[in-house]
Amino acid sequence: RTRRTQRAGGVAVRARLGREAMSQPPITEVVAAVLTQFDGRVLLAQRPPGKVYAGYWEFPGGKVEPGETLEAALARELHEELGIVIDRACRWITRVFEYPHAMVRLNFFRVFEWQGEPHPHEGQVFSWQLPGAVEVTPLLPANFPIVKALSLPPLLGISHAESLGVDTFLARLDVALHNGLRLIQLRDKTLPEEVRLQLAQATVRRAHQHGARVLVNGSPELARAAGADGVHLDSAAAATLTTRPDCVWVGVSCHDAAELGHAAAIEADFALLSPVLPTLTHPGAPTLGWETFSSLAAASPIPVYGLGGLARNDVALAQSHGAHGVALLRGAWT
Repeated sequence: RTRRTQRAGGVAVRARLGREAMSQPPITEVVAAVLTQFDGRVLLAQRPPGKVYAGYWEFPGGKVEPGETLEAALARELHEELGIVIDRACRWITRVFEYPHAMVRLNFFRVFEWQGEPHPHEGQVFSWQLPGAVEVTPLLPANFPIVKALSLPPLLGISHAESLGVDTFLARLDVALHNGLRLIQLRDKTLPEEVRLQLAQATVRRAHQHGARVLVNGSPELARAAGADGVHLDSAAAATLTTRPDCVWVGVSCHDAAELGHAAAIEADFALLSPVLPTLTHPGAPTLGWETFSSLAAASPIPVYGLGGLARNDVALAQSHGAHGVALLRGAWT
């Protein structure tokens, strides 16, 4: 198309979006709880007869009442619906979804500790499911990306072969995988392309033996050549895209609200948000701090890993500020 046609098309699209925005129904605030057991299983509930989408499976929760905080609504809904009392709940992600009957903003919380055994107070059927192998069906449409996101582990290791040396890194990778590391970003962008491909292939072979995933920082072509599970994009690479790369898993490195919003717009599966705290490699550099990190993570529709100045024993702390978990560079291999 000509530039004039493209500009005219853009004006038409903006006008249509403006009309749609004015005609959209009001957003209903909803809290949703991801009750998580120690083995990673999460609780799904089947909607009872008589309700919209009866028979579909969803995460427990309900509408926020006028003047009610999200935390209060979560506590009330879980007590009314499941008969439990929350001990530890963490904000996670927020997604807006349009159903035929309503526009809802789903405020998700991870619930890790509670008192009492969940039991149906409203005629539901419950089932504990592993996010990576959900057996109940059908799921509510809004919950497909949620279930996929919940299969992400709380710890992400970023490769460090440039400094350690390839052989040393691979030896430490073996130890980390043996100790439970299940998500790896292969970075090392300054290595020669052939060396980097060989490193990626060796990393993927080792990781897949343990059921771990590897995302390669770079092009989808490199990721496919390495047999990796997906691609990880730095903020500059992500900024050039308007659609999601053709990969099963896509991660994006972000530093502010705009970059995080763009990562969600191209339908990335998760983001790394940094720097959270001061780091040894960048002393005195500006950091987000936990307050800013919390507000960005809570508003994000995709899971966010905290990166920068964190250690593996900071997972619970990061989760209490809305993170899915922590990403580590040096700390993943010590």
